[in-house]
Amino acid sequence: MKPARSGVIVTGASSGIGAVYADRLAARGHDLILIARRGERLDALATRLGSKYRSDVQTVVADLANDNDLTQVEALIARTANLGGVVNAAGLGALGLASSVDPEAVDSLIRVNVLALTRLSLAAARRFGAEGHGTIVNIGSIVALMPVAGAGAYSGSKAYVLNFTRALHAELAPAGVIVQAVMPGPVRTEFFGDAPAPFPDALFMTPETLVDTALRALDQGEAVCFPTLDDPGTWQTFEGARGQLVKAVMQSGQPAARYSRG
Repeated sequence: MKPARSGVIVTGASSGIGAVYADRLAARGHDLILIARRGERLDALATRLGSKYRSDVQTVVADLANDNDLTQVEALIARTANLGGVVNAAGLGALGLASSVDPEAVDSLIRVNVLALTRLSLAAARRFGAEGHGTIVNIGSIVALMPVAGAGAYSGSKAYVLNFTRALHAELAPAGVIVQAVMPGPVRTEFFGDAPAPFPDALFMTPETLVDTALRALDQGEAVCFPTLDDPGTWQTFEGARGQLVKAVMQSGQPAARYSRG
């Protein structure tokens, strides 16, 4: 997200990961447009950041599950002067077994985690691709790689985020646009609400540590950031295995021999 003083739009900015991105980007000299549903929190954050960093911080109260609100944010991406980046940090969980999870909660999850992230990323891609610079950051999760009972919609949405973001990176890198997927494990935010977290406390990372790590990865040119991964070779091994599988299923259009027996 360069140069400093360029604007950055951050969704999900009223708390957690989005709020920390707002703080860190303001500290780096960027002006901000903060998007979230909770206006009082946004205004308090904007006041603090404006005073602390002398950044121009605007707020927009929007529910990204609402089509009209989403269209409003798309328009901001298209028309904001000197826009340098978009951080899609807004996300929902809708956790629960398929037999009991609220279908309306799953619908909202898909609208925010998938549809809103896609439309805002595409709006940024159109603009940044034409201008030859810009940064898009999408927040994924390690559950993209590990389907979890009780989190089917959430893990599915994050698998989409990973594949979609990587495809955008492949398309836009030649034009000078940076696209990064951030893939954290459990983060200490309001995500689980009042429910007990299903992970040991030692696995949790603070949002401050997550964002600081992801920004260092961005500075180092990492298009996919697993903040807790010590050995990048593990990801390369995974990618190699994926490539072998893709090659194996692309040999012909004929059914495998085991399906032809009998």
